[in-house]
Amino acid sequence: MNNLTIKQFHQGLIDKKFKVKEVISEYFKKIEKEDKKIKAYLSLRKEKAEKEAEEADRYLENNFDFVKENFLFGLPLAVKDNFLIKGEKTTAASKILENYISSYDATVINKLKEKKVIFLGKTNMDEFAMGSSTENSAFFVTHNPHNLELVPGGSSGGSAAAVASDMALAALGSDTGGSIRQPASFCGVVGLKPTYGAVSRFGLIAMASSLDQIGPIAKTVEDAEILFEAIKGEDPLDLTAVKQNISRQWPNIGGNNLPVIGLPTDFFEGVDKEVENSIKEVVAELKEKGVKFKEISLPSLKYALPCYYIIMPAEASSNLTRYDGIRYGKNEKIENQSIKLNWKDYIKETRTEGFGEEVKRRILLGTFVLSHGYYDAYYLKASKVRNLMKKEFKKIFEEVDLILTPSSPTLPFKIGERIKDPLSMYLSDIFTVPANLAGLPAISIPSKRNKIIGFQLIGKPFKEKTIFEIGKLYEK
Repeated sequence: MNNLTIKQFHQGLIDKKFKVKEVISEYFKKIEKEDKKIKAYLSLRKEKAEKEAEEADRYLENNFDFVKENFLFGLPLAVKDNFLIKGEKTTAASKILENYISSYDATVINKLKEKKVIFLGKTNMDEFAMGSSTENSAFFVTHNPHNLELVPGGSSGGSAAAVASDMALAALGSDTGGSIRQPASFCGVVGLKPTYGAVSRFGLIAMASSLDQIGPIAKTVEDAEILFEAIKGEDPLDLTAVKQNISRQWPNIGGNNLPVIGLPTDFFEGVDKEVENSIKEVVAELKEKGVKFKEISLPSLKYALPCYYIIMPAEASSNLTRYDGIRYGKNEKIENQSIKLNWKDYIKETRTEGFGEEVKRRILLGTFVLSHGYYDAYYLKASKVRNLMKKEFKKIFEEVDLILTPSSPTLPFKIGERIKDPLSMYLSDIFTVPANLAGLPAISIPSKRNKIIGFQLIGKPFKEKTIFEIGKLYEK
């Protein structure tokens, strides 16, 4: 089971080396043994998953041809706890949703159910996906499997830790400013943020609707590609989700037919020496394989982080107004004590008790930048900078096919080291937020020099194929 890939798992089923139920049982044994110290999971589906595994084994006997063509059949998958699964608890790692039961499936969950994927459980995360370390969960802190004193990154830290520790074969995460790629980097796994609109967001608890994107976390680039192919595509329930134009994808890579990769000089200021050395080795290895590099400059990137931390809180503030104890986030304490409050005080009490410190901080900031007299000075100006960044990326992509950067400026930091300093925590996203602001696909891949240092490949819109091909070329 250790280091098992999706294709190896699939081939094992086809060759009848094991049954789905046997593998699922092994994963739960591993979770029972390891997760006491890592704390990747918020909730488990043990009984349901084992029952589904038995059904999958019976299905395999009678539908061999379907299974042979379906790499995801019986796949043990972890799911970040901001995805809705019908009849399952979905908390977004927040006290305000502690007892919320989903009434429908997210589109990506529906697609994976059709493939007969088996969900092991919901993984821990920063509350409402607000954080870069999974320390902002309302329930407990997740630890990095490679060193329990370190953070796993965030906000999809539970998903990344589960895959890295072989407590799931792959996982789903969400990425608003780096929440898939940064924890993937810290945990030594692969994490993809697809192009904005490549994957439906219906059924994902929204943080910042123009930035959020769903993507896979896996052990290899090929695994990430397999999972992405299963969840991508248009959706009548999400009008931002579009059908990809496959004809625009990069042709077969090999020989002299290799894309040109841009190296932005703007991205390497303030990077840890170990991170810098790892990225240099990645570049050197790709050059040996025939990839050409070109130095580029993106002047507006220095404004990416401040721009992001205006747009994201503004959208989050708007999205989180629904958690008022009436529509969502029922206040059990007040209900149980039969305390009679007017509606304003009821909402105030619900949010005071239900939201954590970081969520409150971002709601306040977002409400401020949208308020009368400040909208033009902050939100409108940030939107203009965002458009400028998009134009710069578009111009650069006339010269190069991909852009290579570090995934994070630092190695994983110690638990508790930055939790009291929000600004230093926000700097963890400095290399990842530009792709979200511009709506571009980006992937984090572990470097061979140091597994917990990832490098990032940013591609043109809907050109995930190019990213996958270069990623697989590096992994060979």
